[in-house]
Amino acid sequence: MINSIIWNANPEIFSIGALSIRWYGLLFALGIVASYYTLQYIFKKEKLPQTMLDKFAVWAVVATVVGARLGHVFFYEPEYFFAHPAEILMVWHGGLASHGATIGLILVVIIFSLKYKIPMLWLFDRMAVIVPVAAGSIRLGNLMNSEIYGHHTDLPWGFVFKNASPPETVACHPTQLYEALVYFTLFIAMIMWYRHKKGAIQGGLFVGVMFLVIFVARFLIEFIKNTQVDFEQGMTLNMGQILSIPFILLGLLFIFLAFKLKYIPKITIPKQFVSKP
Repeated sequence: MINSIIWNANPEIFSIGALSIRWYGLLFALGIVASYYTLQYIFKKEKLPQTMLDKFAVWAVVATVVGARLGHVFFYEPEYFFAHPAEILMVWHGGLASHGATIGLILVVIIFSLKYKIPMLWLFDRMAVIVPVAAGSIRLGNLMNSEIYGHHTDLPWGFVFKNASPPETVACHPTQLYEALVYFTLFIAMIMWYRHKKGAIQGGLFVGVMFLVIFVARFLIEFIKNTQVDFEQGMTLNMGQILSIPFILLGLLFIFLAFKLKYIPKITIPKQFVSKP
């Protein structure tokens, strides 16, 4: 009988001198690429220009990376990074925070919508379709790094993280996989739902469901996840759970308003992206 899975994956794919190509970076990039092509599919379905997609994609990628980095800095290690501000730019040191990435994406949707006079709920709902695939890819990157895993477990699918720091000698919950499974399942469901609705989405419904599913899952999985930073020791709810609560409430608010208002936003191509004859 299999009692556990020995996990000793090398986080590096290969290195050339000081240059190191890591699985985390590759999976992060693949998640962004998958999100881009999914959004491209949506834009083509709704007959929107490539130039508009590309402009938004650049904004969204920058917001994701910057938001994720600043989220980690402010939420998890503010004292250290305020004492060493130059290291804020060293994204390979200290990590990224998904809640910060979410805040960054929310801000970029708001700003982009206002700048180009696009219905905000229309853009929020399209973003909700693509976010889960990127989130799932990043969690697979965490798995390859042997980080952000859970408490010890006797379950047969427990992972012994040999390359963790310090190395584990007993099986632990592979919480990265738990989250990735939720996110990829949500991604498939959202794509199928979008196709079924043919783009006629009650404003806020998709983003509300996305927030609710992702952050309820995150909140629950955190109960069996190891603490990420020292100050979380002894806390009833850890930082990940505390930061998830506002997004759960926001998701419920979006869903309530979607059913209450029954508003289906329509989009016209902003004049800045209209092709000139």
